[in-house]
Amino acid sequence: MDSETAGKARHAAYVAEQASARAATRAMASPLVRAIPPAVLALMQQDHDADELEKQLAACAVQAEQLGNARYFQGRPPTRQECAEVVEQDRCGKPVTRAMKLGKQKHVLALQCAEEVLKELWPAPFSIEQRYRYYPNARMVETVSKKEEARLIAEGCTDELRGTIKPDLVLHEDRNLLKAALTLDFKFPCPDSNLPQWTVYGPSSPYIGRNQGEVYKAALGGPALLISPGNGVRMR
Repeated sequence: MDSETAGKARHAAYVAEQASARAATRAMASPLVRAIPPAVLALMQQDHDADELEKQLAACAVQAEQLGNARYFQGRPPTRQECAEVVEQDRCGKPVTRAMKLGKQKHVLALQCAEEVLKELWPAPFSIEQRYRYYPNARMVETVSKKEEARLIAEGCTDELRGTIKPDLVLHEDRNLLKAALTLDFKFPCPDSNLPQWTVYGPSSPYIGRNQGEVYKAALGGPALLISPGNGVRMR
């Protein structure tokens, strides 16, 4: 074998070895890092940015949990009894438990934090609490504007929002804002000994029996992951 052919063979072997090493590293990575499309990973400025993204989003959940608990419980987590306590009623007269109210407040804090993290570390567009209309039979999705959503809720026309989905965070791979590279939801179990899990749609939903993560993935594509204070980023 001449030297030029030998050199090309060595180069090809080196490229194959590096590709195999990268694949092995990715296989051992966290769910979030594995879920990020290679094209987006290539855009990230530093090799550790994907790990840093996961670390900081998990920290947002922890911070929101601590701040939310500090407001009512001097930093300690609420008990199971406190979580189940009915603290108010919604506009339709339905009971609102402390777990529900705390969850909403912690979501606000977590999403404010997550927005700053994504601005720094996610190299493509992202959406926060964007509502979508999903048409399973047609396999299509469309956005509902914040203005339209607010109008329908104010007018009591919530039937028109039936079947819509509203993930916390949708990370896009490019400028196609109807497709997700990755969908993330914050979950704040109350009490904190409960495991974070996707909400399962009930009888009033067209997705009865399915959970949020399944519907997010079907509607927007890409993996759907949970972020919680005690468990970090998980598939479920």
